[in-house]
Amino acid sequence: MNTNYYAILMAGGVGSRFWPVSTTDFPKQFHDMLGTGDTLIQKTFSRLSQLIPKENILILTNERYNDLVLEQLPQVKQEQIILEPAMRNTAPCILYASLKIKKENPNAVVVVAPSDHWIEDELQFVSNIQRSFDYCVLQETLMTLGILPTFPNTGYGYIEFDKLDTRPIKKVAQFREKPDYPTAKKFIQSRNFLWNAGIFIWSIKAITEAFEEFQPEMYDHFMNGYAVYNTPAEKAFILENYPKADNISIDYAILEKAQNVYVLPATFDWNDLGTWGSLYDKLPKDKQENAIINAKVLLENASNNIIRTENKKTVVIDGLNDYIIVDKDDVLLIYPKNKEQEIKTIVNKLK
Repeated sequence: MNTNYYAILMAGGVGSRFWPVSTTDFPKQFHDMLGTGDTLIQKTFSRLSQLIPKENILILTNERYNDLVLEQLPQVKQEQIILEPAMRNTAPCILYASLKIKKENPNAVVVVAPSDHWIEDELQFVSNIQRSFDYCVLQETLMTLGILPTFPNTGYGYIEFDKLDTRPIKKVAQFREKPDYPTAKKFIQSRNFLWNAGIFIWSIKAITEAFEEFQPEMYDHFMNGYAVYNTPAEKAFILENYPKADNISIDYAILEKAQNVYVLPATFDWNDLGTWGSLYDKLPKDKQENAIINAKVLLENASNNIIRTENKKTVVIDGLNDYIIVDKDDVLLIYPKNKEQEIKTIVNKLK
């Protein structure tokens, strides 16, 4: 394997729309959401390690999940886990991890990938990452993988590229926020929009220079600790200084400002598994289009539901259609699928 290949695995999210299974103490990336026998972070690590040396895969997560990462990824050493002492969105943690990699290997090329996405065709995924790595070695570019839209989804951001660009890797015209339905339909009809999957590829040189240009204060802030990165003194510096960093996403901080951003339309099926509905789409169904996980069921006049329990609990349902039914410990959720985005607000109300 190429020792210049690295990955930053983003594993700090809470996944509150998957409540009550996903909680602050035990978020969705550490669950076997698909019933495959592997958790989402285990699947992602395995997928990345087909191309990237395992010791070069860094896990970016919150301090409270350190033990969960070590338990689920026993092949990972403690020094591969980068702990955020405070939630500061994606730009500060990516810069911090990038500077650690730069100090170890200035010739590195890196893929930044979420830990909780569903990707079916792993051979195509590896092929797309390899192609992106090859491009970033030759060109000083910031790359992302875009997903060909299959319907006008209002839950994803979009990437617009030049319609006249016939090259396989296309220059990004602009990033678009999550649209309303009529706008999403226009995007689909235009045929030059892709879903933003949040998967990024670049050389360490390109991304650190981009931070230096577009986020000079943040760059200087983290460079103040460069001498102690990858040493025992790093922890004290980060504990004191990380919480002082701006709370900003990599999209706003860098990608929407830079001119050297390119996109490769991905050739694999993808789902961000952000909601119960998106999970439902990827699960096998019975004749009435019910998706069932870890449950024994007796169903009458019930269709298009997702039903999940612990320990093969028996569930009897009559007359429910298009519902999320989830039984977890001392919580039972019975909620319309078309209101799934509101689950996040329920969690906040219960707090």
